[in-house]
Amino acid sequence: MPQLSLYVTQEQLLKIENEAHAEKMSLSKWVVSKIMERIEPHYPEGWADLFGSVSDSSFTRPEQLKYEKREAF
Repeated sequence: MPQLSLYVTQEQLLKIENEAHAEKMSLSKWVVSKIMERIEPHYPEGWADLFGSVSDSSFTRPEQLKYEKREAF
């Protein structure tokens, strides 16, 4: 498996260790997870449940334009 070396300050390492420990992950897994979140972003859990949840009466679909049938090439 390939390896990657990172140069961080003592202060940065302490922050990384604290975050990894809080999420019950090894340093390596935690760093990889953060890199992958940045490279392959995804929507937060439950975001699809918000679809249609706006109950504001002023939030309406605008009138739709009528399309013209165009002549084929």
